[in-house]
Parts: sequence; C-alpha cells; structure tokens
Amino acid sequence: QSQFVESGGGLVQPGASLRLSCGASGFALDKNHVGWFREAPGKVREGVSCISGSGTEYYTYAAKDRFTISRDNDKNTVYLKMNNLKPEDTAVYYCAITVCADVLQGTAIVDSWGRGTQVTVSS
Repeated sequence: QSQFVESGGGLVQPGASLRLSCGASGFALDKNHVGWFREAPGKVREGVSCISGSGTEYYTYAAKDRFTISRDNDKNTVYLKMNNLKPEDTAVYYCAITVCADVLQGTAIVDSWGRGTQVTVSS
C-alpha cells in the first residue's frame, strides 16, 4: 500500500520561497514516477512537476523557472522547492505516483491522494 504525507505549505507574501516535502512509503522512488499537483479553489487539479525513477525532472508551464523538484531516496522523500511565489500559486499541493510524460500532457492518472498541504500567497 502506497502512502503520501505532504508538508511544508503555509501563508507567505509574494516573492517568498517554500519547500514542500512529500514523505512516501510503500513503494520505491527509483522504480516509480512521483508528481506534484495542485488544486486551487474552483479549479481542476493540475500537474506541476514530476520526477522519474531515473531522476529526470519535468515541469509544466506553471512551474517554469521558479520550481525545482528533487528527491532523497534514503529518506523516501520528494521535494518541491518553490521560489518567487505568486498569488496564482495559491492552492493545495499534492504528491502522487504517476507517469511523468502524462503529467506534461495533462492526462496523468493517479490512483490515490494524500491530504495535501496548503500554500497561500498573499499580501
């Protein structure tokens, strides 16, 4: 059984940075793709970034130049470093097992979700 625990969100001002963490259990990071998704109020859940089992990084337009995905296999944790946050980044952020190529296409299939972590960017 796979399990995800997201953390690291909070209330910040525009231009601030946050690092989100995704603690994973029940699967091997080097044998799966793990993606970050977000859901803003009234909007569909969308993919933000993804890292493959081999460590290749993928980013959608929303994360371009500002976000960085990484992982620590020893800690079974995937991270999303977010810089220069903007109000439009406000959302609940989730991590999940997925397929990175599908995340880029907006067609990712996810079987289960964690509770997510809230990111709010406001003055």
